[in-house]
Amino acid sequence: MRLFVYNHTMLLRPSLYACLFLCALSATPPLPLSAQRAPPASAARILLVPKRIVSGETATLAVLDVSGRLTPGVTVNFSNGDHVVTNSTGRALFAAPLKTGVIYATIASQSTRVYTTILTPAEAAPASPQVSSAPTFASLADRFDLTRGGFCGQADANIVRVAGKPALVLASSPAVLTVLAPPDLEPGRAQIEVSCAKHPTSHFSITFLDLSLNADPSPLAQGEHRTLTVNVRGTAAKVPLEAHNLSPKVAELAGGNPARASSSGGTENVAHFELIGRERGNFQISVRLLPTTP
Repeated sequence: MRLFVYNHTMLLRPSLYACLFLCALSATPPLPLSAQRAPPASAARILLVPKRIVSGETATLAVLDVSGRLTPGVTVNFSNGDHVVTNSTGRALFAAPLKTGVIYATIASQSTRVYTTILTPAEAAPASPQVSSAPTFASLADRFDLTRGGFCGQADANIVRVAGKPALVLASSPAVLTVLAPPDLEPGRAQIEVSCAKHPTSHFSITFLDLSLNADPSPLAQGEHRTLTVNVRGTAAKVPLEAHNLSPKVAELAGGNPARASSSGGTENVAHFELIGRERGNFQISVRLLPTTP
């Protein structure tokens, strides 16, 4: 997801988990997570729970703030009565209930439910990592899911490489991985390698896209119509995009909130969204790539 903040300059979202890789690649030793400026637990907004978990097996969830930073110290409640607290990395290990079916989780201070399906070990299938579902396209700035099975429930036990570079596993279960691409990855097609413990490595490819914005950054006036242009780099194919208006009191997205559009395709691959001013002021728009599978 790209978060575009409009005032006199355009700011892109900071990323705590990107720093994990940037610091590791720098010449100076990385700061421990405890020394980094993590957001307070009260800033928690996004809960990532694997869409499928396996009965009795370990899984990892993650909590992010609105800027996409991993958030420690957040209590997450499950509908079966269990609860966990995210550690210093903004993630938490939990054991899937033995009873199969559907349960949901919530950030303790919020009501939004995130559902997950509990599978039997037989339904989870392979003992070694196998990927049967991966997106055709993924955004360089957003997470993506890999599904099938044979993964490790503890996120850091999975090794995911994108174009030979380490990627961060945000959430995981034996059936699903939620992954963030390396921060220095270039747009275009990249080879993915996934392994868990000593199991054989799974190989496949994903095309990664860079989404950037061209627009007038000045405050929006009441009644003013303004076109936002999203430039897509990494493919000449048409791709589906979704825009969310995070300042509905200041502006309105034509087509509703969220609004969807397809890029034009071709060498100059662009998509357009229209904003209508409600009152004078600055506004925030987030744009994300919608899931696509082969």
